[in-house]
Amino acid sequence: MNNLAEANLLALIESTDDLIWSADLDHRLVTFNRAFQRVLEDGYNVTPLPGMLPSDLLPAEKAALFPLLYRRALTEGPFRTEYTMRNGGILEMSFNPVRDGGEIIGVSVFGKDITERTDTQQLLLKAQEELRSSEARYHTIFQTSLDGISISRFDTQRYVDINQRFLDIVGFTREETIGKTSAEIGFWVDPSDRTILVEALRQDGQFKDKEARIRRKNGEIVWIRISASVIEIENVSFIQCALCDISVPKAAALQLTEMQLALRTTEKRYRAVFQTSLDPISITKMNDGTYVDVNPAFLKLLDYERDEVVGRTSLDLGVWVDPEDRKRLVEVLRENAPCHDLEFRLRKKNGEIIWILLSCSAMEIDGDMCLLCVIRDLSHTKAAEDEIRMLAFYDPLTRLPNRRLLLDRVQQSLAASVRDRSKKAMLYVDLDNFKTLNDTLGHEAGDVLLNAVAQRLLACIRDVDTLARLGGDEFAIMLDDLSESAEDAADQAGHIASRIAIADCAPYVIAGREYHIRSSIGITIFGVQSKNANEILQQAEIAMFQAKAAGRKTVRFFAPALQAAVNARATIEEELREAVEKNQLELFFQPQVGLKGLVGVESLIRWNHPHRGLLGPEQFIPLAEETGLILPLGQWALETACRQLSKWSAIPAAAHLKVAVNISARQFHQPEFVDQVLTALYRSGANPANLGLELTESMLLENIEDVIKKMSALKAHGLRFSLDDFGTGYSSLSYLKRLPLDQLKIDRAFVRDILSDVTSGAIAQTIVSLGRAMGLSVIAEGVETQEQRAFLSGLGCHVFQGYLYSRPIRLDEFERVWLHGASTSDPFIPASPPDRIQLRGRCS
Repeated sequence: MNNLAEANLLALIESTDDLIWSADLDHRLVTFNRAFQRVLEDGYNVTPLPGMLPSDLLPAEKAALFPLLYRRALTEGPFRTEYTMRNGGILEMSFNPVRDGGEIIGVSVFGKDITERTDTQQLLLKAQEELRSSEARYHTIFQTSLDGISISRFDTQRYVDINQRFLDIVGFTREETIGKTSAEIGFWVDPSDRTILVEALRQDGQFKDKEARIRRKNGEIVWIRISASVIEIENVSFIQCALCDISVPKAAALQLTEMQLALRTTEKRYRAVFQTSLDPISITKMNDGTYVDVNPAFLKLLDYERDEVVGRTSLDLGVWVDPEDRKRLVEVLRENAPCHDLEFRLRKKNGEIIWILLSCSAMEIDGDMCLLCVIRDLSHTKAAEDEIRMLAFYDPLTRLPNRRLLLDRVQQSLAASVRDRSKKAMLYVDLDNFKTLNDTLGHEAGDVLLNAVAQRLLACIRDVDTLARLGGDEFAIMLDDLSESAEDAADQAGHIASRIAIADCAPYVIAGREYHIRSSIGITIFGVQSKNANEILQQAEIAMFQAKAAGRKTVRFFAPALQAAVNARATIEEELREAVEKNQLELFFQPQVGLKGLVGVESLIRWNHPHRGLLGPEQFIPLAEETGLILPLGQWALETACRQLSKWSAIPAAAHLKVAVNISARQFHQPEFVDQVLTALYRSGANPANLGLELTESMLLENIEDVIKKMSALKAHGLRFSLDDFGTGYSSLSYLKRLPLDQLKIDRAFVRDILSDVTSGAIAQTIVSLGRAMGLSVIAEGVETQEQRAFLSGLGCHVFQGYLYSRPIRLDEFERVWLHGASTSDPFIPASPPDRIQLRGRCS
């Protein structure tokens, strides 16, 4: 290089504001310009001199950097890097190896102050980051929304943006939707819904909570709830819509609430969706749960004001019922973000605890990782689930477990017995005479009494035991964790039963009055050998029935023999159901004799059993009463008697006969009973005046007004009524005088002892006198001897029925002996009385 060129180069080096220096292979300063010297003197108060090391010029932490940079240039070649000066400025440095004839003799460095450019870049980067963060927040809400969201131009109504949930609901792809109108994709089932929406937007700028039907791509009709509003973006009007699928909530409760529509531009769209969403939304810092932002729906859900929430942590507010839930949520997000439909419990400001469904995703805001949570209130859904569970497993009156839950717990206990070998016990508790007390007090008072009984029973058992209400006045108690010895377990169960019996002794106070009610208790012991829960409960029930049969207010343990009796009873019940269909039933007739001879008959049902022979009513009528089979049996007896009456009306010797038919209480209290009787008469053509219905006093205990109404209706058609077993029931004479009766029957119990027991004779005399005073005829049943007949005749009773004249006999025998037989000198006895006196006991 010539001298002029070298001079010009040196002048250029000295005049530039860029720093220029060089160092030898030992890192010592060789050359430098004025800019380099000025920076060191101003920044570090050091005047550079050739031969100085970096440690002579800079602080230790800065000086240690340059030998590394020098060596990198010597080994790797030219490179650039940045260096922060003491005043905070940024120096961009270019390191280059210096060669002399191909040999590297040192390093040259060029440094340029880029502080201003860096600041500008930093501002730009920050703005870009804020924009990216805002955009991320918008897209996070937009894409994770529980509602389908669409944005379309107002003028063309063509879609410009949609989220994935919208596509899921309509069944179309994004490519099939963007640029199309709702009409072009066949969106609306009823096009008028779209017209209404658009008109509402033109007038009010918004449209909220409209239920409509849409058609999915596959043709399926879906119910939706839609909200819409008009937004302006860069002087262009857009329609933003939020819709949710309410096909399932249409039949139950709302599933998802709408999220207000998002705007097209980043921050504006984010704020619109966030602030107007009906879904509660919160943004919290991931590390400590500090609330960064919450929307009005969130504040409304938890009853807070905004300044009470933002800036505080969820733990400060006690929002999480279980603080560990938030930790678990963060862990889930870190492993699998975002997450959807997680159930948690939150605490409102007033302390109320609610269930929520939460969808959450992680996002970065201003350098902090945050959680964006979209919430749905599940309180009503949970309440409905609890109510359904209560109805399924608990008694609605007492809130005790019901039969279903009890059997489930028994089954679980049986499984546990395999492991622990302990015995269990089942107590079947039935309240004695509760029905009578319930009818006296009224059902509301009866419910109060049942709740009081439940509380008293609970006080008698342990925490490990289960008390259940089976229905009506029946309770069951499963005693758990008893001794392994059956005898000891029975003793423990008996002790609990004794506690219940003692508790029963205290009166119940209802509406200021005291009432006493006792219990019959059946007990069965069970364990690993037991088969199933139903069998165990049945055994306890059988034992309870034995307790009742023993006189009530007592306790009985189950015995295997009782089970055999139950099985036999079940067989008879099934056979009895077939008896009517297979024509196995038959009416027998027992004569009723007056002063002038035969005046009528009582029809009595018999069962011609295919294997057991002829069965009397005492062998199957009680079972028919319990099972409800008495209704078809009673109807058969009524219709058969009417048909026989019709046939006898054509026989002169029988045309005057009255036929009595026994009516059960259950049959009589059927709403259609009157129609059934009149229909039987009409179909048979029988004379109603010759049909008598025998009622028992027990019928008068239930709804006397209904009894009188039905009797009066049939009486108007000419039917006759007889009160059977009179004197053995509990009816009031004040009711008796209101009944349209024709006849009283002296019960056989009084007739049997009438010659040996003064009281029986007095009762018979009273019945005869009462009948005479009320204008009613009186008949005595169970008359077996001439002495009984004579005594009754002396009292004024002149109509008799019993073995003195005849046992109940078949139709053909009755007609042969009583209708076609030769007359006798004694009008009370037929010419050939069949089998009289041979049989004793009740003839019904």
